[in-house]
Amino acid sequence: MLEDRMRAASSPTAWPAAYPKGYAVVDVETTGLARDDRIISAGVYRLDARGEVEDHWYTLVNPERDPGPVWIHGLTSDVLESAPLFHEIAEEFSARLDGRVLVAHNAVFDWQMIAREYARAEREAPVRQRLCTIALSKELALPLPNYKLEALAAHFGVVQQRAHHALDDARVLAEAFRPSLRAAAAGGVRLPLHECRPLTEWTDRAVPRQQAAGYGSYRQTSWRPARKRPACPYPNPGRYEEGKQLKQGMRVAFSGDTSIERDLLEDRATEAGLHVATSLSRLTSLLVTNDPDSGTSKVVKARQFGTPVVDEAAFGQLLGDVEPASEG
Repeated sequence: MLEDRMRAASSPTAWPAAYPKGYAVVDVETTGLARDDRIISAGVYRLDARGEVEDHWYTLVNPERDPGPVWIHGLTSDVLESAPLFHEIAEEFSARLDGRVLVAHNAVFDWQMIAREYARAEREAPVRQRLCTIALSKELALPLPNYKLEALAAHFGVVQQRAHHALDDARVLAEAFRPSLRAAAAGGVRLPLHECRPLTEWTDRAVPRQQAAGYGSYRQTSWRPARKRPACPYPNPGRYEEGKQLKQGMRVAFSGDTSIERDLLEDRATEAGLHVATSLSRLTSLLVTNDPDSGTSKVVKARQFGTPVVDEAAFGQLLGDVEPASEG
């Protein structure tokens, strides 16, 4: 039983030595879900090795733009106008994250938003690993009706007070993570830790900034620009073969975190004459991922189809010498 495993984990002799020494449970509220969206608030609960709370911290962040779906997060332009900019709170945020595993519900999203903000500020987040509580719930086979935060909270009897408030969501997650962590320790479960690769390059596309009179109303077309790449002019020559060159026209897909901002990496591929694909099919020539053991749909399909896989570093080297498309 889960309760028995949790009680066993409370014994000092039962704790796995390989488990992390501390965690930063994080929630960020944002102006939206896209690349150009910004963080507007952040909550962090610092936990010790066994999931006990050490302290917590919360901040608003001025996104310098429309705050997005106010009806979800409740943060208006008037509230955010006097909030600090991200670069002004980056040092304090770093102090909360430093040396700890970042824990979040759908951790890829929170990490990518945080990494982008640090890249804009020309800094690097001191995070090397992340843990997604959705993945941990699956590892523990928790009997949840779905993998929403409210379902995980209800399973452990944690009461939500202010849904979509960064500090309260972080609190709820911290309280649900503690028994999950103990159950994992008691059962000898390997934690689903993933590497966090900080962004090393960043360029902002045109996004309307704050005007003197305020951010204006929320209109999707006013702040989220379309991103449409030109069609690749070359035919697909087939799959990439290990040890050979990439060839113009090859279809390349990307999955997971990249140390170079994804759009910049895709731009380089397009400029080299490759076809950047948003999905993976039997026609895909190559999948680029730094996490080939992840369970993303692209990685799963690559295994099914036998699509070649390389990491970002190898892809960067291949981009330096792309074979021209065949004439005729």
